[in-house]
Amino acid sequence: MAVPSCALQVNGSFQTHFISESFNHLKTSLSSAAKPLFRELQQLPIKKVNNVSETMKNASGKILDALIISMFKFVDQPLLPSQKNFAPVEEIGSLVEINCTEGEIPPDFAEGVYIRNGNNPLFGGLKSAVSIFGQSHQCWVDGEGMLHAVYFKKDQHGSWIISYKNRYVETETFKLEKHIHNKPCFLPVLQGDASAVLAALLLNGLRFGAANKYFSNTNVFEHSGRVYSVTENYLPQEVDISTLETLSDWDVNGAWDRPFTGHPKKAPSSGELVIMGTDAKTPYYVLGVISADGKKLYKADLKFKRSVLSHDIGVTQKYNVIIDHPLTVDIQRLAMGGQLMKYEKEGYARIGVMPRYGDAESVKWFEVQTNCTFHILNCFEEGNEVVVRGCRALSSFIPGPDGGLNKYEWYSKGFNFEAPASKDLAAEVGYLLSRLYEWRLNMVTGQVKERNLTGTEFSMDFPFINEQVIGLKHKYGYTQVIDSIASSNSVYKTNQPTHR
Repeated sequence: MAVPSCALQVNGSFQTHFISESFNHLKTSLSSAAKPLFRELQQLPIKKVNNVSETMKNASGKILDALIISMFKFVDQPLLPSQKNFAPVEEIGSLVEINCTEGEIPPDFAEGVYIRNGNNPLFGGLKSAVSIFGQSHQCWVDGEGMLHAVYFKKDQHGSWIISYKNRYVETETFKLEKHIHNKPCFLPVLQGDASAVLAALLLNGLRFGAANKYFSNTNVFEHSGRVYSVTENYLPQEVDISTLETLSDWDVNGAWDRPFTGHPKKAPSSGELVIMGTDAKTPYYVLGVISADGKKLYKADLKFKRSVLSHDIGVTQKYNVIIDHPLTVDIQRLAMGGQLMKYEKEGYARIGVMPRYGDAESVKWFEVQTNCTFHILNCFEEGNEVVVRGCRALSSFIPGPDGGLNKYEWYSKGFNFEAPASKDLAAEVGYLLSRLYEWRLNMVTGQVKERNLTGTEFSMDFPFINEQVIGLKHKYGYTQVIDSIASSNSVYKTNQPTHR
């Protein structure tokens, strides 16, 4: 999963308003040394990322480049022992044959390819940017997307040949940093001092026409015979599964012009693809239904009153299922010195049930206990109820603690599950525990029944099921099980002060 980075696009009239409002705040809050720079920046035009080479040819673009390079320093973030799985790997580019040393592949196993993506930061790892404005940081879910493919093929004798290949997803911003500059260029925007994040958003927009990089590191999906890599801060990229080459962005024949969910769902029976896109500007949440052949698109603005990082969407035979929880993106809050993204523990949470081709007025909303649910396992209809199953926590691990709290202590307490997680959102420990949860939403009475489906021994997330039963009543599901206590102890102990 990658984050907004995720839900923030800077373009059009919103860009003009955002730059104007942000600049007014910066003029009064940043050091006087920065004021001449921002007066100059206001006069520069905004260029789209794919026109960046034209931008860099003109004198003002080169001056802006030089000023930012002189004012901002990129530094590597330390990799903790519990984060080894997030260390970047090298792109190998060609097939490497794998020997099966344990177990065996069933003879009737189908030939094919298993392909996934993940975050694989360029230039050595996650970065922080240090300047007179303070520091801004990349989050552990940031990082360029890398495809990993395992190919299963039989030779002429019927023996299995297994091979592996990886390759970066080459979005426009990837090509900009890797092939044009060959160094970090985009300033981090997700975490850090408010003034530094605000400056990063503004300067990225002025310099490149995009507030943040397009990561493409969250999910790989297939529709209408084509395969796509996606993260919800931009459009999907079509990829060639044999070469892993990035072919082009997919905007549904020009009909989809906003971020695209990281977890689209294929509707049962019809084969339609149900998507949504959240943004930091209105409309905050737009739902889409793409025809089975990938050529037609239905869109509906659900008229949200806030910008939420809603990471997943559900489907049943007849309905779309919408998650609205209080993990919000708020530029005004950032301009006042707060976080761009924040989990508002006193905020409301609700689940919406919408007819497949409905609109904002047709959504039936169910108020539920305040929570953060990034991922849905499955949804289905049972009698008068719509059943929703997902991985639910009492808080969000993204973007991290607010109010200057020590992030290592905050994560350690959040992942300490020696005692059951309290229903109180102010719980001292266990607030990041993610448990498989069920909501039963009665479409006739409006009643909601909620319950945990798992215990507190382990945290569970990243659920999936057999795609043939998406939207239908299911018997089995699968999740990633996290040894949270071990990870918590590793983070906490690594960052304890040394007493002499």
